[in-house]
Amino acid sequence: MSATPHLDELLSTARVVALPLVTRFRRIDVREAMLLEGPEGWTEFSPFTEYDDIEASAWLAAAIDYGWNAAPPALRDRIPVNATVPAVDPDSVGAVLARFPGCRTAKVKVAGGDEPLSADVARVRAVREVLGAEGRIRVDANGGWNVDEAEHAIHALAPFDLEYVEQPCATVEELAEIRRRTKYMGIPIAADESVRRAADPLAVAEAGAADLLVIKAQPLGGVRRALEIVERAGLPVIVSSALDTSVGLAMGAQLAASVTSLEYDCGLGTASLLAADVTRAPLLPEHGSVAVRRVLPDPDLLDRHAAGPERTEWWIERLGRAHAVLADSARDTPTSSRGH
Repeated sequence: MSATPHLDELLSTARVVALPLVTRFRRIDVREAMLLEGPEGWTEFSPFTEYDDIEASAWLAAAIDYGWNAAPPALRDRIPVNATVPAVDPDSVGAVLARFPGCRTAKVKVAGGDEPLSADVARVRAVREVLGAEGRIRVDANGGWNVDEAEHAIHALAPFDLEYVEQPCATVEELAEIRRRTKYMGIPIAADESVRRAADPLAVAEAGAADLLVIKAQPLGGVRRALEIVERAGLPVIVSSALDTSVGLAMGAQLAASVTSLEYDCGLGTASLLAADVTRAPLLPEHGSVAVRRVLPDPDLLDRHAAGPERTEWWIERLGRAHAVLADSARDTPTSSRGH
């Protein structure tokens, strides 16, 4: 592992973009991201705006890892991916799925908070009708249910033959309880936020609270750090994205390419949710998969989708704060343990 680059080195190539979405997702219509160019190529720093500086520092560590260090060996050159269905009306499901050509799996957002369970059921039913009996459906609640709500919802959605339920509840304790209650149904429980937003990303595996882990390169501090977590957890994983640009998705694809075992389609097709991207060769699904490759931003697109001055300054200041967190952490870490 190379040392953390000086802040001035990061700032010298930093570009901030604001990309419109095709459909509102995670309560946003525009995805902001900062791109940086390192010795190994372009990389991405794009923690969501509500995340604090400590959490954002893990995303910066990931950006530095991908841009300043050689990639680990790749075991595959294409990654099968799932379609992602936001909280849309059932009538819109077909158009959403059409943006993911060849994908045999769909992840459907549920538990949006402002919609009843019946709306989730209708959306999942529409996905099943489009995919047919052979398609795979997974639902993602983003921790939006309590245990009783989750149990009720899983029963209501079970007739649609779920592959798994992702983060039905917010806490590790709740995940363990809902897994216990629904074990007889044979529907696996996957953990996402309880891995990527946890002080201890291994706690959910150690508690027996999930059957699967959803792994994301940026929130976990980079490809190498995520691979360490996968190895130590000993559970099957799905590599996913955080609504990245194609540059960030390439980082996720590198992680998926380096995982020893990849049994599930991955959530790396989300460039299809963007109405614009930073490259003329976006990392879009083709025949149900994405390529493992680095992405080169196009200067004209960086200019066209550049964030305004106030938002650019906000991201520059945020980069500085996250960099300071990394620097403080490096000073507090014994030399012999760095990079392990």
